Amino acid sequence: MPELIPPTTALHAQWLVAHREWGPGSHEDGFGLLPIDRPETAAGFAAWIARLEAGSQHCTYRWIVEGSEVLGGIALRHELSGAVASMGHIGYGIRPSARRRGLGGWALTRMLAHARDELGLDRVLLVCLADNTASARLIERHGGVLDTPPDVVRRYWITLSPLR
Repeated sequence: MPELIPPTTALHAQWLVAHREWGPGSHEDGFGLLPIDRPETAAGFAAWIARLEAGSQHCTYRWIVEGSEVLGGIALRHELSGAVASMGHIGYGIRPSARRRGLGGWALTRMLAHARDELGLDRVLLVCLADNTASARLIERHGGVLDTPPDVVRRYWITLSPLR
């Protein structure tokens, strides 16, 4: 059974396996990985995790794990300002071998509830590349309404239902 957990140094080796599967770079959406981060070394990994923890008042990071296997990551940015206006409130990524299992939808459902219940947001912005049809379908299944005709990116708003 998958879980959403905060980033942890305890899963360094398992995270590296997922990172290698994605290939080189910092493209794993939902992990908050920047080009300056050096997660390959224990010290670099710990510094990256510390940076994520230090920014937790602005962004909630969660890893999608099953047992000790890192399957993906999801991030909920708390405010729509600065770069968030172009990146969206929520970004996520599932490692290639774990795709097509419903993990993205499962994690997105939980982060949408967190946005509503813990942050008090009434709507969130999600952005994906225009040719990323899998993400577009996932966002649309979760109530995403296309904001503007897609060019390079698709911008979707999801209205969060109030608690009943």
